[in-house]
Amino acid sequence: MDFYKKSLLKNFTVGFLPLLVFIIADEFFGTQIGLIIAIVFGTLEFFYYYLRYRQIEKFILFDIILIILLGGISIILENDIFFKLKPALIEIILAALLVVHAFSNKPILLMMGKRYFKDIKFNEQQSRMMRSMSRLLFFVVIIHAAIIVYSAYYLSKEVWAFISGGLFYIIFALVFAGQFIYMKFFKSSVIQFVANEDEEWFDLVSEQGKIVGKAPRSAVHGNPDLLHPVVHLHIFNKNGQLYLQKRAKTKKIQPGKWDTAVGGHIHSGEKVESALSREAREELGIKSNHFEPLYRYVMRNNYESELVYTFRLVDNGPFKINREEIDFGRFWRISEIDKNLGKNIFTPNFEQEFAMLRKTVLSHVSPKRK
Repeated sequence: MDFYKKSLLKNFTVGFLPLLVFIIADEFFGTQIGLIIAIVFGTLEFFYYYLRYRQIEKFILFDIILIILLGGISIILENDIFFKLKPALIEIILAALLVVHAFSNKPILLMMGKRYFKDIKFNEQQSRMMRSMSRLLFFVVIIHAAIIVYSAYYLSKEVWAFISGGLFYIIFALVFAGQFIYMKFFKSSVIQFVANEDEEWFDLVSEQGKIVGKAPRSAVHGNPDLLHPVVHLHIFNKNGQLYLQKRAKTKKIQPGKWDTAVGGHIHSGEKVESALSREAREELGIKSNHFEPLYRYVMRNNYESELVYTFRLVDNGPFKINREEIDFGRFWRISEIDKNLGKNIFTPNFEQEFAMLRKTVLSHVSPKRK
């Protein structure tokens, strides 16, 4: 969202500077000379941005063209009203773009500001927030444009200049400050998301495990900023071998890789132990509740962030595999796991956690040299 705001404000700054130059020049040299100086300034702005970026947004280019065109008309007709209406015309066009961005599936403002966003990708939740902000900005911009038109006809040039420029930044500062306060103090404890009727919801937590909100599966997957809790269960047999599951090839994340015996999300409002019992029963048909807590840690990657509660169980099996989740499962010798680390056989999450197992329950087992 910060990139979105900066792009929008930068476009307006480019268009406002020639208006400020016009007001200053008008005071010293009169309206006609002031218009000429403003047009020259706008033209120099265009070349400055072109030389700096070797390209220029269409919105900025259109803004500068309007300065030159309407300023020229005002000079010819000896009436500065056309030049003074230029900010309102730009805002009406922006309001139209905001309507498209806010009420359709075309993120037109992001497309126009793609140089600022570069390779940044926005998930579904962030896109929804931008559309919501666009709806608010539409009403702000259209009202501000109406005030500009009124000031151009009925108020002094100084008041018109303040309304066209300074008031714009004040209004936007208040809007963004209000948004920040709302998100920080009124929405931090209950973060609201839009989800399908049958979609799972997870609690959002701090690194200490404190619940700070909740979100649907579609929001937490793809947004590493939303930390949510999960459970992992490591199953050892009496010979010290570790049971691993081979993830189904239909899985969206790491299909066909070997992974921790049991792993799953904690549903919103569900206790950690209840979630572990449910996942163990659903994935491997385990009815035992003799789970030994090991440790808790934060796992982060480009796709998601998880607060992992890790447990251990000693059980020789056999287990009833859920074929929708798991293709296969078996016990591995620790030396066999050591030998296959880093060969794209295991999930990255498992390899990260296996290193933790090495420092805790497997500290007495010497690593297998490769």
